[in-house]
Amino acid sequence: MRTRFPPSPTGFLHVGGLRTALYAYLLAKQSGGTFLLRIEDTDVERTVPGAIENILRTLRWAGLHPDEGVVFRDGAVTQVGPNGPYIQSQRLSIYQEHARALIAKGAAYPCFCSIERLAEMRQEQNAAKQAPMYDRLCLTFSREEVEHRLSAHESHVVRLHVPRERTIILEDAIRGSVRFRGDTVDDQVLLKSDGFPTYHLAHVVDDHLMAIDFVLRGEEWLSSTPKHLLLFEAFGWTCPRYAH
Repeated sequence: MRTRFPPSPTGFLHVGGLRTALYAYLLAKQSGGTFLLRIEDTDVERTVPGAIENILRTLRWAGLHPDEGVVFRDGAVTQVGPNGPYIQSQRLSIYQEHARALIAKGAAYPCFCSIERLAEMRQEQNAAKQAPMYDRLCLTFSREEVEHRLSAHESHVVRLHVPRERTIILEDAIRGSVRFRGDTVDDQVLLKSDGFPTYHLAHVVDDHLMAIDFVLRGEEWLSSTPKHLLLFEAFGWTCPRYAH
């Protein structure tokens, strides 16, 4: 079994993260598998200097030694394994390529809405006591208009095109069968205007390319899982087993 622990270097490793790492490590070791450490540092503004070193030292203190990925050797951060790089900020071109593939498949689309328009939209939704979701304005644009905006280098993000009529079913290793109505799932931003991916795109691409077959994570990610299942489906990949 290949498991992974993918912390973000936005601060020191806390006990909840260490617990998740421990479970992932034990799952890998009891099956004679591989425990991988990946650094998910695409939230550049929140990255804390020295956080990666702290994460590695804390894991070493707890006796959790990664078999693959980012490791601490001879006082320096290094990477080992055939599936690197294992630091997401070093993989931007990979995510951008996969975002373009999703657009070509119709599974994602460019969104040119400004921050101001999105804020106004959310205020109107809150006033109407509606769940905050993107209203899909940019999905109504013709192909010609989209191509014109792209050729003019207009700032944009890439959003997931969620099939609203679908019911997405997760078979969770802990919770059993969990169902999500597509009309309650937002068209999540996958690629930001600066070319950096969000967690949703980056971890799906990396878990596939790094051959992760079991994902153990906190229950706060449960509501996002239908987006991840849709991404695996759009790429034609087998999704790992999830446990929340």
